[in-house]
Amino acid sequence: MRLILAPMEGLADHVLRDVLTRVGGYDGAVSEFIRVSGTLLPFRTYQRICPEICNASRTPSGTPVVVQLLGSDPGWLAANAARLSALSPHGVDLNFGCPAKTVNRHGGGAMLLGDPELLNRIVHSVRHAVPADIPVTAKMRLGISDTARALDCAQALAEGGAASLVVHARTRDQGYRAPAHWEWVARIREAIPVPVVANGEVWTVDDWKRCCEICGSQDVMLGRGAVSDPWLARRIRGLAEPEPTHADWLALLPFIADYWRGVQGKVVPAHAPGRIKLWLGMLRRTWPEEAGELHSILRPLRTPGEVSDVLRGLSIPGLNVSS
Repeated sequence: MRLILAPMEGLADHVLRDVLTRVGGYDGAVSEFIRVSGTLLPFRTYQRICPEICNASRTPSGTPVVVQLLGSDPGWLAANAARLSALSPHGVDLNFGCPAKTVNRHGGGAMLLGDPELLNRIVHSVRHAVPADIPVTAKMRLGISDTARALDCAQALAEGGAASLVVHARTRDQGYRAPAHWEWVARIREAIPVPVVANGEVWTVDDWKRCCEICGSQDVMLGRGAVSDPWLARRIRGLAEPEPTHADWLALLPFIADYWRGVQGKVVPAHAPGRIKLWLGMLRRTWPEEAGELHSILRPLRTPGEVSDVLRGLSIPGLNVSS
């Protein structure tokens, strides 16, 4: 069994990766994508998006982190992957799944699934630019508007040299709407010789069990489900109660405070309250009463000081919410 924390642009940055991997249960994590477009990026760009690079490519709790690149030009992706390799990342991942319009308008992310031959050239170029001891992996969706070329794309990526493949079991046009078509992950596993990891719509232990049964593998990437329930990976491993409890919420409060400290250290003050509100908004799915109440209290607040005052009022022993 492998459980991997998904890359989530605008949501799971290094601050939240730190918190979620300290809660535990993960074999690895993938950074948000670093956009490559016609230039050789400076080292500081990789370090800014994935500061874990400066810690032997691991989160503070020791979880390995793979750095994800997004782009459409084989040459520039290869050049940037080679530069990134000098920082000794745990691996280099290639994004062929992002459904964002701003990315797709420039031919990146999931739009590349319309051209399997280009997918092959990108992976082949990056694989040859990166030292053999650094894995090159890829993440794809099932297609742009349909699944007609899903197997072609997966085979192109594997033949190009991808060491493993994460399959987000939806098309680009489906976005994040349910259901995830896990049966396609099974078809792709049968069609290519490299490991395949399932991704999409795993919110609970029961979801994970159904996903594994349909896919024929226990290797799963957890995304929004992990953000909504930080104990999910531990629940799957049998290290926490299979269903969320009030005790879990109380145990999560110090991690929420840690996250708030990290956010204040990363973003400008005006943006910090929005980040914790975003996370609490997702936590409401798992703890509708507890997280919902805290979210409602924080929702009208605009300054970090106001948010910190509320968190101090939670009276958690040893809690310090200052940045």
